[in-house]
Amino acid sequence: MQILALVCAALLPAAAVSGWYLGKRGSERRRHARVSELSSSYFRGLNYLLNEQPDKAIEVFLQLAEFNRDTVETHLALGNLFRRRGEVDRAIRVHQHLIARPNLSDEEKTIALLELGEDYMRAGLLDRAETLFTDLVAMDAQAPSALKHLIGIYQHEKDWEKAIEHARRMEKITGESQGATIAQFYCELAEQARAAKQYADAHKWLDLALQSQPESVRAQIVLGHLELQEDNVKAAVAAFERVATLDVDFVPEILPQLLDCYARLGQMQRAEKFLLDNIDRSHGVAPVIALAKLFASTRGEAIAIEFLTRQLRQRPSVRGLMTLIVTDLHRSEGPARENLLVLQDLTRRLLEGQAAYRCTRCGFGAKSHHWQCPSCKTWGSVRPLHGVAGE
Repeated sequence: MQILALVCAALLPAAAVSGWYLGKRGSERRRHARVSELSSSYFRGLNYLLNEQPDKAIEVFLQLAEFNRDTVETHLALGNLFRRRGEVDRAIRVHQHLIARPNLSDEEKTIALLELGEDYMRAGLLDRAETLFTDLVAMDAQAPSALKHLIGIYQHEKDWEKAIEHARRMEKITGESQGATIAQFYCELAEQARAAKQYADAHKWLDLALQSQPESVRAQIVLGHLELQEDNVKAAVAAFERVATLDVDFVPEILPQLLDCYARLGQMQRAEKFLLDNIDRSHGVAPVIALAKLFASTRGEAIAIEFLTRQLRQRPSVRGLMTLIVTDLHRSEGPARENLLVLQDLTRRLLEGQAAYRCTRCGFGAKSHHWQCPSCKTWGSVRPLHGVAGE
């Protein structure tokens, strides 16, 4: 019995150690199992998100947020999903709840505030979003992102002077030039002043636009219209001709006004030279059509048709064909005229609904030109379309 007691006494510490070890291993297994379960759920949620299944992703992330209330990333992902689905109220609640946590780091709180500001913007609560982003800029926290959102707000509100001020701040913080965007804002101010017949102010804004971006095509177009409005025809011609030098693709935007200026000055030979020069430089059909019409009035319809036919062989265009048909209609009678009328109707239908411009950033198509893409809000990205059905 004494020997048995001694053996038991010797084994008790070993049993205790063994029990502690086994308990620790069991705890680690449970912890690893929990981590594995969390990881698996995260990947499952992300997989749903990547496969455009937001409903299932939200369900998984809700379970994660409930299971682990300390997971900041889960709440951020969940709020983002709600916002993308248009459930902005729920996104706001998620981000507000996250911001209220006492144990958030400064970086995590800043990110949550930025997300909340985006929620406010999506909900149309621009005053709240502006206040929040302004505070972030003042704290120098996420300043570039906050400034970008502020500029977006001021563009929406057409507060161009504030947009300029914050774009300049963005330029200083990031070191990236904002000259092209700032020039667009100055052009907006110039357009407003021109519409109000405040010509001195319009010239001032255009000078500032050209200081921000000396090669601004829009500033030259607005200047041409402004000079024309003030009856400075020669100055208008100079501005419109500079447009062609800066970007030949924008010649169609100023061609009617420029040709009218040439006619008022009695400089149709200069008009012909301008059109010939730009036909050589451009892939578009607008200068060709304009020169064909000029030939029709100055040299006769036969020469105009011959010129247009030759050009259309080199650059096929539905718009050019339409002009050819209209020109030839004046000389046609009987069945030939009827056939041309049918062709005219068909070409008109072909052009109906066709986009004449395309955003190079997001692919948005439009019938008329926009300086700011209505879809992605990028400035200067909408360009004329070339090809058989385009320019």
